Amino acid sequence: MNRLEKEKAIIQATSIWTIILNFLLAVMKVITGIIGNSTALISDAINSTSDVLTTIVVWISGKLSRKEHDDDHPYGHEKLESMISVVLGVILIVTALEIVKKAGGELYAFVFEGYQIESPTFVALIAGMMTIIIKEIMYRFTKTNAKKASSPALYAMSLDHRSDQFAGLGVIIGVGGAMLGFTFLEPIASLVICFLIFKMAFRIIKIGFAQVVDQAADEQTRNYIKEISQGFEGVIRLDDIKTRMFGMKLFVDLEIAVDHTLSMTQAHDIAQRLHDCIEEKIPDVKHCMIHVNPDIECRND
Repeated sequence: MNRLEKEKAIIQATSIWTIILNFLLAVMKVITGIIGNSTALISDAINSTSDVLTTIVVWISGKLSRKEHDDDHPYGHEKLESMISVVLGVILIVTALEIVKKAGGELYAFVFEGYQIESPTFVALIAGMMTIIIKEIMYRFTKTNAKKASSPALYAMSLDHRSDQFAGLGVIIGVGGAMLGFTFLEPIASLVICFLIFKMAFRIIKIGFAQVVDQAADEQTRNYIKEISQGFEGVIRLDDIKTRMFGMKLFVDLEIAVDHTLSMTQAHDIAQRLHDCIEEKIPDVKHCMIHVNPDIECRND
C-alpha cells in the first residue's frame, strides 16, 4: 500500500467512526433534549446533525484529493481538501445562524412578551456531560489521524470537535442554571454555543484559504530550511528561498550558490543531496526544487 492509499484509508476509517458517533450523539441529544425540556441540547443536536453531513463531504473529498497526479493535475489534487475545509466552515456558520434564530426568538419572547421557559431536567445535564467526554476522545483521535494523513479537512474536523466540547459546556451551564430557577440561561447558552461555532468556523475558513492561495510556510519552518541549506556541504550561499502551502503539504524552491569551477555533475550532486536532506528532515515537504547558481568569486585552493 503506497502513501496515498494509506492516507485514504486513514481518512475513510476516521470519517466512518465520526459519522457513527455524531449520528448517535445527535439522536441522544434530540431524545434527551425533548425528555429533558432543553432547548440548548436540541440546538446542539442540530450542530451534531450538520457534523454528520460535513463528515460525509470530508470522506468524499479525502478520496478525490488522494488520487494520483495526472496530465491535467501534475501537482496532485491536495488543494481540493483545503477548498472542502472552507466549505465546512461555511456550513458551520449556516448551522450557527439557525440556532441563533431559534434561541434569539425564545429569549426575545421571554424578555418582552412574558414567555415562560420550561425548566430542563437532570437528564439533559447528563447528556451535556457525555457530549464533552465523547467529543474529547473524538478530538484527540481525529487530530492524530489528521497528522498521519496530512489532511487539512480532518484537521478542520478535529477543531469542530473541540468547538463541540465548548458547546457541551454551554449546555451544562445553561441547563444547570435553568434547573436552579434561572430559565433564561437556556437560550443564552444556545447563543454562547453559536458564538463558539462562529469563531471556530472562521478559523477553519482562514486555514483553508491560506492553503489554497499558496501562503508561505511558517517562519520557524522557513528558518529551519535556511539553516539546513546554509550549513550544507558544498553550498557557499543561499541566494533565495520560496515556500508555498499545498493543502497541508509544502513546496520549496531554493537557489543556492556553489563553486563555479565544479562540473555540472558535481553541482547537480550537491543539489540532489540537499533536496533529499530537506525532504527527509521535513516530512511535510511534498517537493523541493533547487536551482544552482555559480559563485564566480569562489576559488579552489
